[in-house]
Amino acid sequence: MRELSELTEVEDPAWPALDEKLRAASVPVEVFDADAGRGAAALYQTQVTARSFLGAFMLHSGGALVDDGWLRVYGSPAGDNARRMPSLARVNGYPAEADPGWRPEAGLVVAHDVLGGVFVLQGGPAEQVGLPGQPGEMVYFAPDSLSWDALGAGYAAWLSWMLAGGTEEFYAGLRWPGWQDEVRELDGDRGLTLYPPLWSEEAHRDLAATSRRVVTMAEVLGFERETSTELDQADPGFLGNV
Repeated sequence: MRELSELTEVEDPAWPALDEKLRAASVPVEVFDADAGRGAAALYQTQVTARSFLGAFMLHSGGALVDDGWLRVYGSPAGDNARRMPSLARVNGYPAEADPGWRPEAGLVVAHDVLGGVFVLQGGPAEQVGLPGQPGEMVYFAPDSLSWDALGAGYAAWLSWMLAGGTEEFYAGLRWPGWQDEVRELDGDRGLTLYPPLWSEEAHRDLAATSRRVVTMAEVLGFERETSTELDQADPGFLGNV
């Protein structure tokens, strides 16, 4: 494993540019304070440098609620985190002590959305990790199809797009009038279940008429994984610990 100094003491660190994007975002963004020690530990285990957007975000940010909290991007939150924002290390089950032999199961879970969508940074050849796309590409587990899709972009391009208002295009057809009022007050470890469920034709006839309930994100993800396995006879794999 590279030493921590090799990961942090870099030319052209990404944080100034990323911080500017967070401040100038086209959608409401709530950024949490980082815990320096936890951020450094996560960076060391992940073995990415602060020159990357991913490294800069986990080192300098406690995570962010993007677009009124619809999207939750994980970092290394300080201990007094009032919005119960999980850390990237917790979501991915990082070992308590740095372990050079540890790797994510298929890729790094970097974000969830309020409906249970999962954003993963793909971690290896598709035939080995069971995910579409190429190593270093963002892939998405969609709550309306219960399947994985490759997004054709890396972490920096994906996050930049989300901050620039890409959520409106990405979630077209999955939002209902007044969704902001239901979502913006939710903590970072809570999500919404819909009935009829998103993967049904009934739900998409009138999303506003669905019954929506606030539950833990763990419940949302567990229900998706169980349903995907039952309907498609295919386990989608690890969706994150929240």
